[in-house]
Amino acid sequence: MSKSRKDRMARIIAVSMLSFFLCQSSMVMAQPVRFLPGRHVGTVQTARIDEASGIVASRKNPGVLWVHNDSGNSASVYAINSEGALLGTYLIKGARCRDWEDIAIGPGPDPQHDTLYVGDIGDNRAKRSSIVVYRVQEPAVDPNQVSVEKTVGPADPIELVYPDGSKDAETLMVDPLNGDIYIITKREFPSRVYRAPDPQFAKKQNMLEQVAKLPWGFAVGGDISPDGKWIVVRGALNASLWIRPEGEPLWHAFRATHVSLNLIAERQGEAICFDAAGRGYYTISEMKHPPLYYFPAAK
Repeated sequence: MSKSRKDRMARIIAVSMLSFFLCQSSMVMAQPVRFLPGRHVGTVQTARIDEASGIVASRKNPGVLWVHNDSGNSASVYAINSEGALLGTYLIKGARCRDWEDIAIGPGPDPQHDTLYVGDIGDNRAKRSSIVVYRVQEPAVDPNQVSVEKTVGPADPIELVYPDGSKDAETLMVDPLNGDIYIITKREFPSRVYRAPDPQFAKKQNMLEQVAKLPWGFAVGGDISPDGKWIVVRGALNASLWIRPEGEPLWHAFRATHVSLNLIAERQGEAICFDAAGRGYYTISEMKHPPLYYFPAAK
């Protein structure tokens, strides 16, 4: 490992440790939601997935998880099952993988079909004038199929601009109740939460609005439960859950205290998602043949 990479990893570990301790000491609600200890449920079996930066559970394809790699890879998303077997490689026509960091599922232009949202939102040096979220109709996947290779799309690119200058971000979420897009920044302390109203309209650029802050920094992944009630955001060493107030906008949840969640130590854990029923969450790491961990909700 080069000296620059060692220095970068040391900074990441230091910031992650600070985020972890801030998370533990910040306001945490009494435990209305409880999850059981995580367990190793599978291992990604294909070498194609070696930098798993985002994960989301399909709601229309039972037992299917969508994963993608980080920067410098093809503009593809991968369907795997909950044991880590590759079900398919889906190249997104018209998309470019500059720095993909997270993936989400939410409503799209066709209310009869779920839509995949892939966040090209990474910006390590905070120099991009805008970021892009690619939107494409989720393809059908049989959880028992032999691995396939297909092209989907073309993608609908949604260009987003921060109101206060470029940011590095690794968390993308889509509100399942109204299609609003949420981006959470990584390097600010604390991490900032930005929102773009459901971009069904055709605009060249869509302005983000800062709506909240986390109680900690270095956010690297997140998801919203399928019913829109729970929000989970993780750092490298910590994770938190917020509960959406009944009948209120999603971002109001960040005004309240949070539930501190368990993680299992990962080499470079960046991705987290709820399962299709919203009754547990998965995590995965950037590495070759990463383990897949699952944390079920307590009954």
